[in-house]
Amino acid sequence: MTVASELQLRPNPALYLGGGFLIALISAVALPWTSAVASTTLGTLMIAGADVDARTLLLPDRITIGALLLGLAFAPVLDPPEPWYAFGTAMGRAAGVAFVLAVVRWGYARIRSEEGLGLGDVKLAAVGGAWLALAAIPLWLGLASTAALVAVVLARLRSQAIDRTTRVPFGAFLCPALWLVFFLSALMDNILLG
Repeated sequence: MTVASELQLRPNPALYLGGGFLIALISAVALPWTSAVASTTLGTLMIAGADVDARTLLLPDRITIGALLLGLAFAPVLDPPEPWYAFGTAMGRAAGVAFVLAVVRWGYARIRSEEGLGLGDVKLAAVGGAWLALAAIPLWLGLASTAALVAVVLARLRSQAIDRTTRVPFGAFLCPALWLVFFLSALMDNILLG
């Protein structure tokens, strides 16, 4: 990998730091401290992932694998009464969601004879499985898919050339949707249980 391409895979520092600070502030005000730290960690990584994917159509492993490992590490912290169960179910969800997106990726490539979903998106699916409760995963995927569809429709309405070969940085929609669903889930848990 060249130095130029390595630099492209780094997030914009101003966006990364500014967005991370804003997420930290929102999380600190709205959530208990353990959830706030988790939300800030996930949100900052998702800003980096969305930024890089929007520019390069790539999700770097250091972001996806880092977020996956941190999601698994936070699972027992966020569910202290049953830490091993929380860790095991987070691993199971991560593997399950990644498997489902891998099957979708494989099926699309087999039917269309071209790639339609990147491997980074499959890795990001594992991240979502590690961070979100099972019931929240369809909401996350639906929100990201709807946002991507709206972006494509708006681009078309602005007379941009959109056809079946137009590449869409799906990770740029999956990343913010993942943080938003995690944050709202933690907020609802705090309101209902607090």
